[in-house]
Amino acid sequence: MMIQMRGIQKVYDTGHVEVRALKGIDLDVDRSEYVAVVGPSGSGKSTLMNLLGCLDTPTAGEYVLSGEKVAGLDRNRLAEIRNRHVGFVFQSFNLLPYATALENVELPLLFGGVAARERRARAAEMLEKVDLADRMHHKPTELSGGQMQRVAIARALVNRPTMVLADEPTGNLDSASGRGVVGLFDELHDSGQTIVMITHDMGLAGLANRVVQIRDGEIVEDLEAAA
Repeated sequence: MMIQMRGIQKVYDTGHVEVRALKGIDLDVDRSEYVAVVGPSGSGKSTLMNLLGCLDTPTAGEYVLSGEKVAGLDRNRLAEIRNRHVGFVFQSFNLLPYATALENVELPLLFGGVAARERRARAAEMLEKVDLADRMHHKPTELSGGQMQRVAIARALVNRPTMVLADEPTGNLDSASGRGVVGLFDELHDSGQTIVMITHDMGLAGLANRVVQIRDGEIVEDLEAAA
């Protein structure tokens, strides 16, 4: 089992009122699953993404990621688990503007203490896998939106994570570029990669093998895709 969540709650104290963003989430995700988490703005899906990606910890409940208990860990330990297990793909790409595509993809390996020669080789290999071998020395300003998202996907994969966590990965792309990125996720899933995608787009969610719908901080539906 890749993800096991039991009774996950997240409460934010604004100083005037407590906001219960998640109200007791139970969620399991197997290895090699492709799961879409959907819901409207304010449903709690972004909070859930932050917990899944070890960017935050729950107020209550248990979270086990790839066999490791995550809830209650300190920031340093969370960062270690995040760097080892989770590859992030964001709507806004989050690329360093003055670094080349190759240098952007190298970043997780740099934080992981990988030697320079191996970093460069692994980053180049990932850019080749996303069909950007001829653009690896270009900076983000010299790339299209679709190409920037492919760089972001290569960066997410370079540490060989156990899970790719994608947050609205086609949100800033035109239709053609979006289809290309969706096709790449399909290829990753076919190769055995575990993918959890956060989205409000039901059309995009329908391409996953399972759709989990969240509303008002609770899971209201969890359906396998039709064969």
